[in-house]
Amino acid sequence: MKNKLNELEPKSWLKFQKSWFIHNPPPRKKGVLRHPAKFPETMAQEFIEFFTKPGQTVLDPMAGTGSTLVAALRAGRNSYGIELNPHYAEIARQVIREEQALLAEKLAGEGQESADLTGGSCQGGVVSFRPDNSLVARIITGDAAKAVEFGIPKVEYVLTSPPYWDMLHAKGAENQKKRREGEQLDVVYSDDPHDLGNIHDYEAFLEMLVTVYVGLKPLLAEKAYLTIIVKNVKKGGKIYPLAWDIARELGKVYTLKDEKIWCQDNQPLAPFGLGSAWVSNTFHHYCLQFRNE
Repeated sequence: MKNKLNELEPKSWLKFQKSWFIHNPPPRKKGVLRHPAKFPETMAQEFIEFFTKPGQTVLDPMAGTGSTLVAALRAGRNSYGIELNPHYAEIARQVIREEQALLAEKLAGEGQESADLTGGSCQGGVVSFRPDNSLVARIITGDAAKAVEFGIPKVEYVLTSPPYWDMLHAKGAENQKKRREGEQLDVVYSDDPHDLGNIHDYEAFLEMLVTVYVGLKPLLAEKAYLTIIVKNVKKGGKIYPLAWDIARELGKVYTLKDEKIWCQDNQPLAPFGLGSAWVSNTFHHYCLQFRNE
């Protein structure tokens, strides 16, 4: 079989095709705790390694503190990220620099071990090796709605997670209260009027979000995949089917190929509506897969 999509062996390919998975993120580093909603690099790397080959290019138009770019570095892919909030963009750049240093150190160690085992060439006591610092990992401070203006080359894959509407503005959430009062961390992405998380009308938010993703089309290679990690949201006692609405609207421009459901089973249960009404504890996200036909 000629594998045109990635470099996975059939067993790993088959395992990834399961329509649901459990992933409980490792603890977040102190430097990225400021960001109120971050998805894990460990999970992002699995998606990147399935939908691309080494040396190809990944884009995250809502990069946050750089999870997608860190995962791309670990997977040996080039990456670009767009982030509206300059504070998060700078955190992302620092995180990327640290990851590049760690990878270079690791490659140096592997190069030394290889030289010791094989008698490889050394010059002045330094093993000759080429750490893959030729990989691009670039954070752009700007509005994702203007992605085509930033000089980004053709990309083979988009991996991103949008704001879950304006839910970070909900003051009743316990984790928001903790971040606000105890840890003095951000509870919203920014106060920028261009920030989609600050749009309070659901239909206006959905329209702007879909417009951003449609605007990426000139940057995408033919048959490039887009993975959008999102969940339906609860507000005012009802469900807003954000994931399904994105699937419907964006499916008019890209082909909606499938979904994977990301489950988290390490979250504490809360007694929402106990004794009076049905209110679920929602610990799953939709990973929607689109393709640029």
